[in-house]
Amino acid sequence: MEILTSWIGPPIQDSFRDILPDNSPTAIARAVGLFRDRFATVGIFENEVYAGIPNALETLISSGHRLVLATSKPEPFAVRILEHFDLANYFTSVYGSSFDGSLSDKGELIAHALVQEALDPAAAVMVGDRKHDVLGAAKCGIPCVGVLYGYGSQQELQEAGAALLCETPADLPVVLQDATHLDAIWEPDRHSRY
Repeated sequence: MEILTSWIGPPIQDSFRDILPDNSPTAIARAVGLFRDRFATVGIFENEVYAGIPNALETLISSGHRLVLATSKPEPFAVRILEHFDLANYFTSVYGSSFDGSLSDKGELIAHALVQEALDPAAAVMVGDRKHDVLGAAKCGIPCVGVLYGYGSQQELQEAGAALLCETPADLPVVLQDATHLDAIWEPDRHSRY
């Protein structure tokens, strides 16, 4: 299970590169193709929404937050997942990687979303559950709230530099209610837990 958990978050090409005996571009492309064929018809619906997420998203929207999704999943898959689980209406935009592998680096993806949405990095906060989210946000000069109900551990998120850690989805609206508070405590060598 630990090997599979390590696959959640990073670009799928990187995960296959790490485990395939033949990690040539051709072998990786074939493995990615087979994975995506199954994911597009079956795996996409095997996701589950964490308890409390719809309420947290509703509270964030009601509080005036603008939610933009940035995921390493291919964008069409991300859109289908949000629609299937009735979460699409909470997000003003969805950004994901391309099937050709572009924008699979979280930092590049977040930077792309910031530009496309004309968002000021000083007013943005990333919420994520893996080190890739934290490190990608840091590349763009924005803090990241690490969520402990996801796949990353407290240690992983802290070592990556998460500004705060949230135990449950209900914590998010409280933590994000004042982004200036978050900016004030975001330092690479300081970690807080909410």
